[in-house]
Amino acid sequence: MKNHIVSKALKPAIAVLMAATLIVGCGKEAETPAEEEAVEEITDEVAPEAVAEEEEEDVSGLSHLTGLPVSEDVYNKRPIACMIENTKECLPQYRLNSAGVVYECPVEGSYTRLMAVFDDVTGYDQIGNVRSCRPYYAYIAREYDAVYVHFGQSIHGEQLLKTGIVQHINGVGPEGGIAFYRTDEHAAPHNAYTSDECIQEGLDFHGYSLDLPEDYENHFKFVSKDNENTLSDGEDCQVIVPYYFYNHPWYEYDPETKEYKRFQFGDAQIDNVDGSQCTAVNLIFQNVDSSLYEQTQYLNIPLVGSGKGTFFTRGKMVPITWKKDSDTSITHYYYENGEEIQLNPGRTWVSLMQNDYVDKNEYYATVEEYKN
Repeated sequence: MKNHIVSKALKPAIAVLMAATLIVGCGKEAETPAEEEAVEEITDEVAPEAVAEEEEEDVSGLSHLTGLPVSEDVYNKRPIACMIENTKECLPQYRLNSAGVVYECPVEGSYTRLMAVFDDVTGYDQIGNVRSCRPYYAYIAREYDAVYVHFGQSIHGEQLLKTGIVQHINGVGPEGGIAFYRTDEHAAPHNAYTSDECIQEGLDFHGYSLDLPEDYENHFKFVSKDNENTLSDGEDCQVIVPYYFYNHPWYEYDPETKEYKRFQFGDAQIDNVDGSQCTAVNLIFQNVDSSLYEQTQYLNIPLVGSGKGTFFTRGKMVPITWKKDSDTSITHYYYENGEEIQLNPGRTWVSLMQNDYVDKNEYYATVEEYKN
């Protein structure tokens, strides 16, 4: 149940007081910045496919995230990138299946966190739960020219955000009380959420525009609607088991839906909006170097440079390489022949894989092989 403790009629008064008190915005309750920092110890440390159901005359282009048809309004919007927790304590999660792209990256303590990148959040009354920033996530959000939504940050994340690398909405910033709310589903810090109305409050607070630049560059290339990338020269791979130590995720390919079904913690990973299992059409593993920041437990994952990886789609896998030229440039992925990969239209999950543990990933040609 959501906590409603103030009406929107009081928002003018709240705006005056929120920097000191972080009283509620969008009709929901929020912690003060000091309380959230104490909890997280941060200073010390409707699916995209449904968009295709738009009225045909309202379709003006293909989603920058999924390659699927979208309306003119959505086509011209900047994305929203939202940090989402990925622990047992936070389950169930909300709106992963509404994202066009989901990133999973390791953080401290063998955990992973997710970042869901949305074409549009209209009508989404619960997204999350929302957790704090790590620097590499902010850099990735910048690649999409997204507005980055997070609840707090690590020390190094705070230093990076102060550079203006990405426009962001912060749960422990002065906008926190109007851009986020808490529910009674879990104890803090596992119960902070946002919504379309809350995000709009954050956008208005900062004066951010969602107008997409005319020179916007898509992050991925997609095959046309009349084609399909079957990775015909690839190796059969219907079950994928990343090494991630805490949540032990895996994917199983469904040849009927042509999607990978996502599992973790020994069971299906569920989007609680409609109770459906999390799925992806494309999977990308991006192998990266990693280290710990000096005298901290926090991971430093540099993204500028190049490396190896793996691309999965249609039950096949192929080796790839990746390249990112600068902090503000897009990461591009290439087949071994140097041609840029083309995704099948639909949701994509991208996983950063630490080079130290890549050899622990497991791949199975069939589901039967995996289960036996």
